[in-house]
Amino acid sequence: MEFSIIIPARYASSRLPAKLLKDINGKTLIEHTYSNAIKSNAKRVIIATDDERINSVANDFGAEVCMTLRTHTSGTSRLSQVVSDLNFDDGETIVNLQGDEPMMAPESLNQVASNLSISGMSVATLCEKINSQEEYFDENCVKVVYNSRGKALYFSRSPIPAFRNSDDIDLNFCFRHIGLYAYKVGFLKEYPKMDKSNLEIAEKLEQLTFMDNDIDIHVEISESSIGYGVDTENDLIKVKKELIK
Repeated sequence: MEFSIIIPARYASSRLPAKLLKDINGKTLIEHTYSNAIKSNAKRVIIATDDERINSVANDFGAEVCMTLRTHTSGTSRLSQVVSDLNFDDGETIVNLQGDEPMMAPESLNQVASNLSISGMSVATLCEKINSQEEYFDENCVKVVYNSRGKALYFSRSPIPAFRNSDDIDLNFCFRHIGLYAYKVGFLKEYPKMDKSNLEIAEKLEQLTFMDNDIDIHVEISESSIGYGVDTENDLIKVKKELIK
């Protein structure tokens, strides 16, 4: 199945300023992410940024870049501009790979694109099992529950499913959402017209606006290890150690 990857690449970051230009063993963070993307089956990989510094670096390592407005509040919003500016057809598949995911396996990119096609849903994403109660109770770990068809029922920063008796917590039923998405272009063109839902405002999770607008989201366990994303200086240190192996 054919798909393209768009990597939203915002310069500003509250917890780790200019993180996409941080050096990781001789390459910038954004180049590591791009290098994994081009190893997938994607026919096209585009970096979408609002910053000339990222544009310049991306041009140096040969990436296709689409400059976007600075007013976008999410990666999905940024992608919606790209597919319109570059005249993508409504039926095409786009994978949204965050620029701060330098360890994302190419196989996961292929998987989420394939799942979108097979499921017939408007959006697809991935998850992985939660392995500790510390992670289960961590509000920075977004949890997801889904039904037997892989349709997402809810995403939350709170522990879900919530076990009534704390002694009965079974992590076999607990999954961490991975922020990797595949969409149909038609959905991306409609997304800017959606009002942000109260659930998104409460949880700070944009996929809850999708669901509030009756958009079905397919979820499946990732077949490959996801590795670390980079949000903090400590994350950067961990990734440097992993990528040097």
